[in-house]
Amino acid sequence: MDNVNTYQLKIKQVFSEVSKVVVGQSYMVNRLLIGLFTGGHILLEGVPGLAKTLTINSLSKALHLDFQRIQFTPDLLPSDLIGTMIYNQNASAFEVKKGPIFANLILADEVNRSPAKVQSALLEAMQEKQVTIGETTYRLDLPFLVLATQNPVEHEGTYPLPEAQVDRFMMKVYIDYPRKEDELEIMRRMANMSFTDSVSKVLSRDDIFAIRNEINHVQISETLERYIIELVFATRRPAEYDLLDFAPYIQFGVSPRASIALNRAAKAVAYFDDRDYVLPEDIKEVAYDVMNHRIILNYEAEADGIRTKDFIESILRKVPIS
Repeated sequence: MDNVNTYQLKIKQVFSEVSKVVVGQSYMVNRLLIGLFTGGHILLEGVPGLAKTLTINSLSKALHLDFQRIQFTPDLLPSDLIGTMIYNQNASAFEVKKGPIFANLILADEVNRSPAKVQSALLEAMQEKQVTIGETTYRLDLPFLVLATQNPVEHEGTYPLPEAQVDRFMMKVYIDYPRKEDELEIMRRMANMSFTDSVSKVLSRDDIFAIRNEINHVQISETLERYIIELVFATRRPAEYDLLDFAPYIQFGVSPRASIALNRAAKAVAYFDDRDYVLPEDIKEVAYDVMNHRIILNYEAEADGIRTKDFIESILRKVPIS
């Protein structure tokens, strides 16, 4: 229990260190830490200027991990990401030049600015934790986490992410504008040049693996496990769950990765709340971030103004905990 208390204090210290630089984005930091401690990749979406990149950069400084920021652009090539084979004239042989993907923490900045072939280069790394260059496969150092940012797809110069890649993100978190009080503080800091980028390192690699182990031991009852399955199946068969208003608009429900992510994320929420057991509220708290990007609506939904958020809210209201 002493170790758990120590780790709880360190997690709070991470929030404190990041808040030195970033104002009012504790929700974003919470989701990033859930991903870090459960091994799940996180996708942040929001208009430019909402401190998505700054938050990830600040978080990386609080960790004793190798960090790489990759700016995705329309002319980026897969080899710029994973590396390539280079011919060494002196040795008369090809040598491997590893790309920036060989780090523990990857910031894929504006990931939807690059075409599908570059985005797809992330698939093997995200799922298998390995990269293939030439005929050789290289294991990536653990922990390995992709924290990606993207602009809304309606913005000019963006490419929709392939569905297979989107599904590999544990959560897709929508970042909104700051509150009035937070924006006032941001304005004052920047106008008075009183901001700082000094963040102390708090968590080591061993700390991260230890916290992951503690979260794995958080208990979830069979009733709540079955509740997660019911939530997942409600997205696939809405008519069976008294969701007839939404049934005509659902093209695909969530994949099995969603049930795994709901379980892991709910355990992390409970752990952050200093509990060793999961409550129904923990599952509901992360349900939207876990499921919003995995539900595929059809064209009729867009025409009729049906939103994924409304569908998920209806699921949480109507699916009982039995």
